[in-house]
Amino acid sequence: MKTVRQGGFLTAKIHQVSGRLLSRLLRDHQLDINPAQGRILFVLWQKDGIPIHELEERTRLSKSTLSLMLDRLEAAGYVARVRPESNRRTVLIRLTVEDRGLRQKYLEISEEMNEVYYDGFTPDEIEEYEGYLNRILGNLTSASQK
Repeated sequence: MKTVRQGGFLTAKIHQVSGRLLSRLLRDHQLDINPAQGRILFVLWQKDGIPIHELEERTRLSKSTLSLMLDRLEAAGYVARVRPESNRRTVLIRLTVEDRGLRQKYLEISEEMNEVYYDGFTPDEIEEYEGYLNRILGNLTSASQK
């Protein structure tokens, strides 16, 4: 009898439960953003002023979700869509000064999430686990592009 593997099922459950926990932590810290918006801001904190297509790739959000989240972040004053003079067809997403207060709080929440994720893990176990996750992500990305 073939062993039934549950990696995808467990990953989906982890995503669901961690999303609920992250939403609660964001509310507890009085951050008026959702996890998808946080993912966008996190990417922009790593590299600001990127085109929408690159933001879509880095966040792995669908075009429609990304557009909706950007609309909300822009309405809240956290990001701006900018057309550079050198290429008016390109739209870059830039952070505004309003996001500065969010960054430190979000990083604190991310650290809280990491403490929950890795409770009881050794540093070697964390490295091994993240290596496996990166391999799975690579496999899924390759398969989705065929």
